[in-house]
Amino acid sequence: MKSWLAALGVYRDRRMLAILCMGFSSGLPYALTGSTLSIWLRTEGVSLTDIGLFSLVGLAYILKFLWSPVLDRVALPLLTPRLGRRRSWALFIQVMLALAILGLGFTNPRAAREWVAILAVLVAFFSASQDIVIDAYRVELLATDEQGAGAAATQVGYRIGIIASTAGTLYLSVLGWGAAYGAMAASMLVGFVTVLMTREPPEAPRPRGDWFRASVIEPFLDFTRHRGWLVILVFVVLFKLGDAIAISMAGPLYVTLGFSNAEIASITKVFGMAAAMAGVSLGGLLVARAGVMRALLIGGVLQMLSILLYIVQYRAGHDPVVLAVTIAAENVTGGIGSAAFVAYLSGLCNLAFTATQYALLSALASVARIVLASSGGWMADQFGWTEFFLIAIAACLPALGLLLWLARQGGLAAPPRSPALAA
Repeated sequence: MKSWLAALGVYRDRRMLAILCMGFSSGLPYALTGSTLSIWLRTEGVSLTDIGLFSLVGLAYILKFLWSPVLDRVALPLLTPRLGRRRSWALFIQVMLALAILGLGFTNPRAAREWVAILAVLVAFFSASQDIVIDAYRVELLATDEQGAGAAATQVGYRIGIIASTAGTLYLSVLGWGAAYGAMAASMLVGFVTVLMTREPPEAPRPRGDWFRASVIEPFLDFTRHRGWLVILVFVVLFKLGDAIAISMAGPLYVTLGFSNAEIASITKVFGMAAAMAGVSLGGLLVARAGVMRALLIGGVLQMLSILLYIVQYRAGHDPVVLAVTIAAENVTGGIGSAAFVAYLSGLCNLAFTATQYALLSALASVARIVLASSGGWMADQFGWTEFFLIAIAACLPALGLLLWLARQGGLAAPPRSPALAA
């Protein structure tokens, strides 16, 4: 018990508060092109298949590694000399993100669906760009043994941001979707103020040589130093696949079962996110006490088992009590898995290439959520809800198999995090 209490001490660090607030800024726009947008589209009569395809607007989360070298190495004129590279990019991106969110809220899904798609793409692009900077900031600011706590802090903030952009947006939707999305745009001030009030993390030495090789080629070559790096990349893609498939159609399921926006906001968002924050906090402690590998295995198994409760929910119909149990289980287990996963990805990064390498890893993790899960609406239409969630459970198995194989091969061990600089 004393060792667990000692592990809690890291959360008292003031840097964790800054990371939590940045996590809020990172999580806020995510649902505005995801679950919240899917509920808005469903209430406007958009088909499940089209809603599933709308998830493709988040391709920016997959492709962000393409422009991450720019954010890693290029300085913004005027701002960077005064604020530093990380802070100047963060502030610029947050302003653009707020404007894109505001514009999205004043589109009309019925009359101009193409404008909804265009502005949703812009929100996703600036959101993904913000993630590049915030993730690099966190990894560079914390020591290796603090990454588990940092992952938990950023995930807690992330979940609070999602509460704001899901439950908050749904509650405010009675005033109109434009007003609701406008309030979310204003909420980006939290991240803006946090960046202004925190110091620039120390900059690691950079590889020498021409810009393209040092910024684009070296980060990817460096990653191949990991044992079993190809298998690791496949594992990163698949770890959240089953969970992503299930969650992609959770909102439309609630609407189909007759839950109101207020019920969805109160149970699945406010209560659910509270459960998720408890889960990520437990995940951070689990990483500290049991190690990343065991925490990943425990989180992965629990995530898979929690999907069964969606089938129970479908059979129960419009039952708020069953929904509360389903949401609690899904969010606690998902939080444990997410904290362990973020800690693992953070530990894989070389400090000389933090933004580029973490962008690559997190982009690969987004493949499951955005591309592979985009067929969720079609599967629900074709096979029915029970079969759909059984498919989601089956989709969890490949990652668990890879995790066990990597553990036996020692492939989860990361190389030293000190920079390996080119001559």
